[in-house]
Amino acid sequence: MSDGGGDGGRIVAVSAIPNISWVSPPKNMVEVYVKLTACLITRSRHKDECNRRASELRDEALFKDPPPKEGCPICFLPMPLKLMCCASLPDATITSVPIYDFAIANEEVAKLDLEEYFPCCGKSSCGGCVHSFRKSENIFTCPFCKSERGNKTDEEQVEEVLKRVEANDPASIFLLANIYYRGEGGLQQDQVKAMELFTKSAELGFSKAHYLLGHEYYQRGDLKKTNFHYEAAAIAGHELACRWNHGRRV
Repeated sequence: MSDGGGDGGRIVAVSAIPNISWVSPPKNMVEVYVKLTACLITRSRHKDECNRRASELRDEALFKDPPPKEGCPICFLPMPLKLMCCASLPDATITSVPIYDFAIANEEVAKLDLEEYFPCCGKSSCGGCVHSFRKSENIFTCPFCKSERGNKTDEEQVEEVLKRVEANDPASIFLLANIYYRGEGGLQQDQVKAMELFTKSAELGFSKAHYLLGHEYYQRGDLKKTNFHYEAAAIAGHELACRWNHGRRV
């Protein structure tokens, strides 16, 4: 519309001003200015309210009980925690937790993954079932689908993982990312590709990918992304990303 003033009839795109509704077309630029000012004031108030509510929702998600861990498909028991997850406890309670002393004295055991992922069937089995299965002389066989794994080359194992990746399996995407990150399985080391895959796995809700990305961005000094991924991992129930990593916000 034209402001009708002495500036040569400059055109003002009133329709482009966001969040303003007009009962009737504005008569002059004074009316436009008054309406726009009121809109900006209201938007500022709404912004503060929205930010406050977003912070409340974030805290509710972060500090509520995490979702239950996935059960082992063989024994149907919840997947066991890592022993070193007790490091997430507050300093005042660490000395009262017996498992902490055992974890410190047996650090190699404490850091072991107590579940194992098998790309042949896309299942994770608990360490107890895997151990029992291998003790029964089934060392190179998947404990769930019973497929033979000992005679496969590195290339065949990577091809197996790729099939699961095509199905958007976040655990397989995470596994492939680790392969690229370390340059294993006959693949050339490519950490850029690995980060892309870690990110894709995290976008699909895989808590381990969120935790690893938090650690990686911390090493790179990107504290905003560090906190985002640690929070996401904690909300998803990752033991080592729980309140300890988040309680000491970086």
